[in-house]
Amino acid sequence: MDQDIKLINEKVKKESVFVEQLLNEIGKVIVGQRYILERLIIGLLSNGHILIEGVPGLAKTLSIKTLSDCIQTKFQRIQFTPDLLPADLIGTMIYNPRTNEFTPKKGPIFANLILADEINRAPAKVQSALLEAMQERQVTIGETTYPLEEPFLVLATQNPIEQEGTYPLPEAQIDRFMLKLKITYPNRDEEREILERMTVNRTFQPKKIISPQEILRVRQVVNDIYVDEKIKNYILDIVFATRYPEKYKLENLKPLIAYGASPRATIYLTITAKSHAFLEGRGFVTPEDIKAIGMDVLRHRVIVTYEAEAEEMTSEDILKQIFDQIEVP
Repeated sequence: MDQDIKLINEKVKKESVFVEQLLNEIGKVIVGQRYILERLIIGLLSNGHILIEGVPGLAKTLSIKTLSDCIQTKFQRIQFTPDLLPADLIGTMIYNPRTNEFTPKKGPIFANLILADEINRAPAKVQSALLEAMQERQVTIGETTYPLEEPFLVLATQNPIEQEGTYPLPEAQIDRFMLKLKITYPNRDEEREILERMTVNRTFQPKKIISPQEILRVRQVVNDIYVDEKIKNYILDIVFATRYPEKYKLENLKPLIAYGASPRATIYLTITAKSHAFLEGRGFVTPEDIKAIGMDVLRHRVIVTYEAEAEEMTSEDILKQIFDQIEVP
């Protein structure tokens, strides 16, 4: 077993060289935001979609666009608006009067990286069309089903619900996103750097660092990363504590949780922990990987009660208590 882990370790160190190159290249455009950039790469390696929340102007769109510029992939940005239709997203059948036939016209969803900008400004039908494509990785136009080309990754941004003209995403749809990231304002030094860069008339075109074929190969390496039985039990304890907090000496949380995390949380927590270990150049998962990525996997999967809202308790407050209480292996 030790020999196997040693081999995986060597493989991971060799394959993960591109990560720092990718971060450095993106860093030539984006100031700071290391947290979001690492999570975007984790989503790419874990084959999972990402929802990014933050007020306008925090480089959500620019971060995703720059990532796509560094990968040899087809990129599409879709601006979600209240009048958008599902056909605008997935495509439709066009009638040709000369041949009396309908031919499919594919929509912008047929790309590798999709930036769904301000997803919560679109009506429910459009959100459902996108989320079906995310889940099934295929699209039906007319009577024909078309598979979406791998890698296929949806990176959606949303403004906080309090903002004007937003439709909240239903819990069942939010659960399809592997990670939900929350972006905050940059610090003073970072904002000074942004000021220096963005107020001069100079554009920078990032270099291509990795191809889609290489991403698919690296995903296989990530799948091989070792997860010990104790780590698996630690993941299960965390997820089950969101459902049955009283069994983990967290009786105070029971009236605050309406719904705990679904089995998707267990799957995604394991996969993303492997990707986090890969970013760190390790061939095995540690409890630190679980803690580092846990909040991003779980924050949108734990639904709080009205009682919790009355006490101004968020799902993140609840999860912090769970992570503090569950014994680390």
